[in-house]
Amino acid sequence: MQRPHLLKNSRRIVIKIGSRIIASRGAGLNKARIEKLAREILKLRKRKCDVAIVSSGAILAGMEKLGLSERPKTMPLKQAAAAVGQSQLMWLFEKTFKVHKTLVAQILLTGEDLSDRKRFLNSRNTFITLFENGVIPIVNENDTVSIDEIKFGDNDHLAALVTNLIDADLLIILTDVDGLFTEDPRINPGAELISYVEELTPEMEKSASGSATLEGTGGMSSKVAAAKKVGAYGVPALLLNGTNPEILSEAFDGKPVGTLFNLKGDKLNSRKHWIAFSMKSKGEIRLDPGAAAALLSRGKSLLPSGILSVKGTFASGDAVTCVDPDGNEIAKGLVNYPAAELVKIKGIKSSAIESVLGYKFSDEAIHRDNLVIL
Repeated sequence: MQRPHLLKNSRRIVIKIGSRIIASRGAGLNKARIEKLAREILKLRKRKCDVAIVSSGAILAGMEKLGLSERPKTMPLKQAAAAVGQSQLMWLFEKTFKVHKTLVAQILLTGEDLSDRKRFLNSRNTFITLFENGVIPIVNENDTVSIDEIKFGDNDHLAALVTNLIDADLLIILTDVDGLFTEDPRINPGAELISYVEELTPEMEKSASGSATLEGTGGMSSKVAAAKKVGAYGVPALLLNGTNPEILSEAFDGKPVGTLFNLKGDKLNSRKHWIAFSMKSKGEIRLDPGAAAALLSRGKSLLPSGILSVKGTFASGDAVTCVDPDGNEIAKGLVNYPAAELVKIKGIKSSAIESVLGYKFSDEAIHRDNLVIL
């Protein structure tokens, strides 16, 4: 599908705005940039598109208010900066869109909101209701309480998860570079822009480097990873230079700006995408060669007889990672038995489960419907 047709058919869009687009060291939030972005986003709304915004910048805005010259290194100070900056960021979005008679809503998410299936579906219903009422959701991680999200997460990853959460047709990532290049253009000025990607090669992933700036936390590598995550759901991702005030209009008018990731391959349904990317693994199951081959080549369920060892503490229904005999991650799934019971039944035939445990919930340790190949 050609780019103009693909973008024209997008009816629900997630737009991730990077910190360096709307904030800077010492100056805090860039009001003029946010106002220009709002006008561009409202043009998409006139195209009958639902738009959700995932916005970075809260910690950076809080740093400016607190008079911090360096990004906070301690968790309490990061959380304090996020608390101060988040209210300022939301106030500015609300004020900006109010001029155009458009309502916005703040949605703060944690990893637990998306890893728990019931909370995941409740969150989806909230987004859908907001769209039905003409409201633009402004999404961020709940940094003031989510230690893991500040320490390990980034908003590129969050934007990819929100894309799946709301069944979006397109993820747009606004950053301060023109797209994905053959090499890092900061090092090699002769690097070429890659405008269209159907298959991510090892060379492309190698060219994506981490962020080395105060403002950003993800870097190009996290943007490529986000494109892979939504690509697994069958959704394209468009990487654009958000410092250009007309960039969204240019993209939707058919200009070949930025990098469009429209990845080929088998697509995961919403539930399996949730298992693969939204749920945190609580443990590890090491498989024998036969079980690993059955999962990878024949689409089989995991039986207790194929388990060599069990690591971690997890309950029935938790997500665990499956590794081959060499320790390579090959799958992720929802277990039918808790860790302590899997240890007891590993290596035995399914017909012997009841004699060992005193009951049998299922023949499978992980059913193939709850299993995702990595």
